[in-house]
Formats: sequence, structure tokens, C-alpha cells
Amino acid sequence: MKKFLNIIIHPLVITFLVLLIDQSVKIWVKTTMYLGQEFPVFGNWFYIHFTENPGMAFGMEFGGEFGKLALSLFRIVAVGVIGYYLFKLPKTTHKGLKISAALIFAGAIGNIIDSVFYGVMFNDSFNQLATFFPAEGGYEKLLHGRVVDMFWFPLFDGTFPQWFPFWGGEDFLFFRPVFNIADASISVGIGLVFIFQKRFFGKQVPKQETTPIN
Repeated sequence: MKKFLNIIIHPLVITFLVLLIDQSVKIWVKTTMYLGQEFPVFGNWFYIHFTENPGMAFGMEFGGEFGKLALSLFRIVAVGVIGYYLFKLPKTTHKGLKISAALIFAGAIGNIIDSVFYGVMFNDSFNQLATFFPAEGGYEKLLHGRVVDMFWFPLFDGTFPQWFPFWGGEDFLFFRPVFNIADASISVGIGLVFIFQKRFFGKQVPKQETTPIN
């Protein structure tokens, strides 16, 4: 059992599994749902809601056409740096840090696949189901694809009190952003590093040799 667990939490295995799940869900949503279509999973607090974003994680956008290209190129460079870092981690590195880095690495690759290739792999999902490599060509050129998002958790809504800074009297919804497996993987990886940073990066105190008393 321990050997099997060690295999499952190996960084390469984690990266592969996250990518497999992320891309499987995205392709399923892309080819079975129209853009904007949704259905409830658990009551009115968890929905599968198909949306696409041309920018960063959780639907945030970044600077139009040039910004999209710059973001795609930045993602590729960032993944290369993270991959190099993960590959170069010494064997003595805390296992939790390796797992966290693998989650961030896999999530970044997952969204890169969308932004780099989905534009040429699929046609548009507006009022139609997308298909693989349509005869008329994809909806965008290479490096200009949109990231597929689908998980939406509108847990509760309300109105900010009038005394609340900036948003006093305005309506709010928590949690508004729609995200995907890759976004969640990156967030979990960063969260683990933030929470356990002392354990991951703490210096190990060498054991002192004791001299036997005669």
C-alpha cells in the first residue's frame, strides 16, 4: 500500500493525472454544451456552467489581442521555468513541496493547452456544439485560443451594507468566478506552499553525534 501511495504522489504521476482530468472535462464540456449553457449538480450552489475566457485564471482578462498573445507566451516561459525547477529539485526536498510544484506545473500546462491549441482544434461554441478540427477551420489562430471554464459555486448572495467601503449598497455573489481543474490545481499548489512554507523550506538541523560515556 505504501509503495502504491508513493507512486500516486510522484510529481510526474500527479502532473499526468491532473492534465488527464483537466483536459477530459474541458473536451467533454466543449463538445457537449453550448457556450453559456449550465445545469445544476448539487441544488443551487454548484453548477456546471460553460464559459470561455481569453485571459488569466478565474475569468480575468488581460489586454486585448496583444495581451492575449503576450499572456500565452508568458505561460509557456513560466511552465518551462517551473518544469526546470521541478526537475532540478534535489532528492532531499520535502515531498510536500514536490507535490505542490507538480500541481502548479500541471495546472499551468492545462491552461496553456487551451490558449495555444484550442483555437485551431475546435470551432466556436456559440449556439452550436464544437467539433474537433472542423473543415472550415478553428475559431482562432495558434496561441489565441480561449480557456474553457465550467465550475461555478454561487454559494450565497446579498448586499453590502451602506457603510462598507467602495461597494456599500451594491449586490454581491460569492463565489462569482467560474474556473476549471487547472485553476484549482494551481490554487491548491500555491496554497500548500503558503500554508506549509516553514515545513517545506525549513532547514533541517543535523543530528549531533553523542559520545558514549564510559
